[in-house]
Amino acid sequence: MKKIRAAVVGYGNIGHFTIQALEAAPDFEIAGVVRRKGGENKPLELEPYKVVSDIRELEDVDVAILATPTRSCEEYAKQILPLGINTVDSFDIHTNIVDYRASLMPICKEHGRVAVIAAGWDPGSDSIVRTLMESLAPKGLSYTNFGPGMSMGHSVCVRSKEGVKNALSMTIPLGEGIHRRMVYVELEEGASLEEVTKAIKADPYFAHDETHVFAVESVDAVRDMGHGVHLVRKGVSGQTQNQRFEFNMSINNPALTAQVLVNVARASLRQQPGCYTMVEIPVIDMLPGEREKLIGRLV
Repeated sequence: MKKIRAAVVGYGNIGHFTIQALEAAPDFEIAGVVRRKGGENKPLELEPYKVVSDIRELEDVDVAILATPTRSCEEYAKQILPLGINTVDSFDIHTNIVDYRASLMPICKEHGRVAVIAAGWDPGSDSIVRTLMESLAPKGLSYTNFGPGMSMGHSVCVRSKEGVKNALSMTIPLGEGIHRRMVYVELEEGASLEEVTKAIKADPYFAHDETHVFAVESVDAVRDMGHGVHLVRKGVSGQTQNQRFEFNMSINNPALTAQVLVNVARASLRQQPGCYTMVEIPVIDMLPGEREKLIGRLV
């Protein structure tokens, strides 16, 4: 069976773990890695692969996995989809997902390609669990409690602020879907903690949560990539009250995000042209293998 040829665009934490997930997948091969500096200072673990600065330098790419910061996902997707290559990403600004989907939909339709957006673990796999829970108790309330753990999107956001050399944003669950953000920053020389704090708290990533910012000598000394989630729904099935569902997981954040990206990269080749979120894709399409055999094993 012909393997799916995937290109990894970006090589930070998610890109690193995406390479590992692709290497472990039986139905993928790595077409290459796209980095801003191309093959310059090529990491040892990328030695087996072609590393370029432009995806057009790679051959026969079926799908591009965008392991890039959230705020650059749309730009990359709009460049790559017209090349006849599917894209998948882990865009994580919940309030912008509907607009982002709408902006890519006509491009996907025009070029006969598929984009899967917001495909991490939240938004992403947690979205599927929330959808299932709501279907089981259509009337009720759901709570998503993150952490305690490192938020990659929030950390990347803080690192983009003027005066910040390095940063770590930790998410602390307070219950009922309310969270505290604990942000640790290494400041550039001469930078003001007060000004950096003001910029962080004004950003949409942090504007709606209790946020505390601390200056530290070394972010690496406090970094931990562990994270987790506790999803709860209490509601009504039919006319029966007090139905309660819970879902828990403790994870390595970038490793799980990378696995989800590989899953939806596979699923993208099984969809009609268009832009999708994970709740719109059959879960079975995210698994390798023949559908009938999967049904026989899982149902």
